[in-house]
Amino acid sequence: MGNLLERIRSLVARGEYRVSLHGFRELAADDISADAIVVGVGGAVALEEYADSGRGPSILVLQADSDGSPLHVVWGIQSGTEAPAVLVTAYRPDPKRWSADFMQRRR
Repeated sequence: MGNLLERIRSLVARGEYRVSLHGFRELAADDISADAIVVGVGGAVALEEYADSGRGPSILVLQADSDGSPLHVVWGIQSGTEAPAVLVTAYRPDPKRWSADFMQRRR
């Protein structure tokens, strides 16, 4: 799982990223700063990788916002391309749907 996350980190570090329209909407809905996500990708922990979600490989990661609160972020790379990294969506995980550490879905 680490390879895709490392590719995402490398692209973001070089400034080669964009936020999808859906991502912008979700960020606004949850009052999440795109800057905080970009800064926080270095400390992201991979949770689930989706080899091909139809639009290309993507990965769900656990990150923290600038206050240290948990965020789930989906990063991807469009199919057939090497760049940019795409911030697909981000949200504040629901404690009722996730383990106490926000690492595993509750069943």
